[in-house]
Amino acid sequence: MTACTPIGIIHSPFKELTGMPIQPAGAAGVQGTVEIFAEYRPGLKDLEGFSHLILLYHFHRSRDCSLHVVPFMDTEPRGVFATRAPSRPNPIGLSIVRLDRVEDGLLQIRNVDVLDGTPLLDIKPYVPEFDAHVQVRTGWLETARKTVSDQKSDDRFI
Repeated sequence: MTACTPIGIIHSPFKELTGMPIQPAGAAGVQGTVEIFAEYRPGLKDLEGFSHLILLYHFHRSRDCSLHVVPFMDTEPRGVFATRAPSRPNPIGLSIVRLDRVEDGLLQIRNVDVLDGTPLLDIKPYVPEFDAHVQVRTGWLETARKTVSDQKSDDRFI
């Protein structure tokens, strides 16, 4: 298996894990930037035509892996793969953010829910025809998902 190499760094106003939004829905309007390393900047060609991006990143502050976690929006243990908790076998996160513009290898983004200094692993364009599904089930989150915009991170995964 090939190791992942960061292609950039995500910058946000969130300097500490505690108190930050747990999903982009709770970070509406929060601005940030993505600094793409020079050798990867040619890959940004044509990206500005997309309004939203999927950012894949390394949960670089996640220290342990647990297959059962108590997620932010619940009080009972769940299987880690039924959550978006950062405590995972491969600590990879994803966020869908709004792209405002691309300038000199810097992406200006909004709705960012990522810790400042997080290593970026990949960028994919968000395409509703590929990514948005109308008929879905959301498991244990069915009753909790309406509160995601108010939920903040605490110290449970530090």
